[in-house]
Amino acid sequence: MNAILASLKQAVDVRPGERVSLLWSFAMFFSVLASYFTVRPVREMMGAGLPKGMLEYQFTIVFFVMLALVPAFGFIATRAPRRLVLPAVYAFFIANLVLFAILFRGADATGGVAPWLASAFFIWVSVYNLFVVSLFWSLMSARWSSDESKRLFGIIAAGGTIGSIVGPTLTGKLAGIIGTANLPLVSAAFLGLALWAGYQLGGDAPVGQAGDAKPPATLAAVIEGATRVFQSPYLGRIALVILLANLVSTFFYLEQTRLVKEAIPDRTARVEFFASRDLIVSVATALIQLLGTAFLLRRFGLTAALAALPVVCIAGLLLIGTLPTLAIVAGVMAFERVSAFALAGPAMRVLYTVVDPDEKYKAQNFIDTAVFRGGDALSGWMSLLFTSIHASPALSIALTLPFAGAWLVSCLGLGKMQAERAQRS
Repeated sequence: MNAILASLKQAVDVRPGERVSLLWSFAMFFSVLASYFTVRPVREMMGAGLPKGMLEYQFTIVFFVMLALVPAFGFIATRAPRRLVLPAVYAFFIANLVLFAILFRGADATGGVAPWLASAFFIWVSVYNLFVVSLFWSLMSARWSSDESKRLFGIIAAGGTIGSIVGPTLTGKLAGIIGTANLPLVSAAFLGLALWAGYQLGGDAPVGQAGDAKPPATLAAVIEGATRVFQSPYLGRIALVILLANLVSTFFYLEQTRLVKEAIPDRTARVEFFASRDLIVSVATALIQLLGTAFLLRRFGLTAALAALPVVCIAGLLLIGTLPTLAIVAGVMAFERVSAFALAGPAMRVLYTVVDPDEKYKAQNFIDTAVFRGGDALSGWMSLLFTSIHASPALSIALTLPFAGAWLVSCLGLGKMQAERAQRS
């Protein structure tokens, strides 16, 4: 036992004066992701309950909402005291969650959730996730120096991983006990804990020399990021990979939602289904990240890690074309998400290590907003096109496969470009 404790202490390099702040940082990220993953299955249930064809439009609305809100938030955040921004935004979202719970309970009492309310909640959760997580990491960048972040951010990230497991576990257990309408209150409680943990971390005085903190994205930064992406073949290839990845992944999401709507009529059962899927993905992702991600990247290289996700999606499309059942689609989508979080995500972060920091920051703002959500919107438009021409599931898959193939080819080329850049630097 002493040998195990000694090994753990050596692996987790926490120095005097860091323990309390590290604990609060860990607790904060745990609470943030527990809050999101508690309410995420409710969002999926709301999406599945929308009238036919309405869900596809939600991704377009989210795309334009994000384009408007990210620069607007950047404008406000650069002019307001840092110590006030996070508490104000988190308190605003807590109030929103309480309001949604009240509206859902009222809707249940009067015959069910109206499409406009389900649509508003679906869009809101998409925005909520981006801002609460982004603000958390902004606070971490301000609180910890570059050296400290290299030692401690892995521990802090583990708090989020545990939160992503606890959230759907609670949702699956509580949906049938307190009702789906009250689940936003559970999410609000977790976000309240995150706000309290952030308060314990203090105001805007960093623990170390926090030179890595970046200002929020303003409109000028997003526009300059777009210019950098279009001018750089390397950044342009990253943007293309993200666009194609979201386009294909959203196809799986829409297909799963369609089958859930047909196979599971009960709202509580739908929430439990989505919660169980999120739980499986979170646990599998955590295990692979802990035991296999670093090994796989070292053993097979960056290109293989990038190509793994499109290969999984191509195989999934072919499998769904043969067996278009809910169990198959849900299994394929779970496998796709695990591959995305455990392999593609870390690989994408490696891609930015050969990019100038200023260029990376500005380009990433554009890619994470316009390109990322643009892929979702494009997939929604494609789905509406398939519906308008009365395409069968097999034909829809056949029309999606070329995009998955282009995604795979782009990943192979991107891995080669990264290797060349790394060699030059």
